[in-house]
Amino acid sequence: MQPQRQVRAEYDASTIVVYQAYPSAVADPSLRAGRFVAPFSLNRMTWIKPSFLWLMHRSNWARKAGQERVLAVRVTRGGWERALSLAVPTTADPAAVARARVHVQWDPERSLRGAALNHYSIQVGVGRGLIREFAEEWVVGLTDVTPRVRRIEQLVRGGRASRARELLPPERVYPVPEPAAGRLGVGPQSGGRNG
Repeated sequence: MQPQRQVRAEYDASTIVVYQAYPSAVADPSLRAGRFVAPFSLNRMTWIKPSFLWLMHRSNWARKAGQERVLAVRVTRGGWERALSLAVPTTADPAAVARARVHVQWDPERSLRGAALNHYSIQVGVGRGLIREFAEEWVVGLTDVTPRVRRIEQLVRGGRASRARELLPPERVYPVPEPAAGRLGVGPQSGGRNG
């Protein structure tokens, strides 16, 4: 049986991929610069999500207004783990949540067709005090994956789920360091590829 809370992501020895959806007005200049630039806001919390399928559910396959472009944001594992080390679950004491520099929320993971699964996906809200550090130090690359999103959605709608699944990012269990894993309720950290 799969643990209810694990971090599953595409990652390598030094970086991890998280996903965000933006309007073209934010995506285009940031993609040209290779990092987040104006009008990306440094003054509001930004939520990063390592689950591709969760963001597909959230953005309706990049069809929601203001979420038409899906970016794969490659960040340093050091930055990601710093965020987790500072994170407070949104279910914690309200005063602790209000003070937190980083918020963590767990939501049901999604299937290729958008159904809620019986295990959870992590969302990490990087607070205003860390946004500049996120944008200028943690982010090492931005990739527009909207064409892949469109192709996967097209295959799913056409009844070709097995082909669509082949195009999903290779997400696997990410080893969250202690004490963050315990504080955030991360379950046993073994398991294979998600999908």
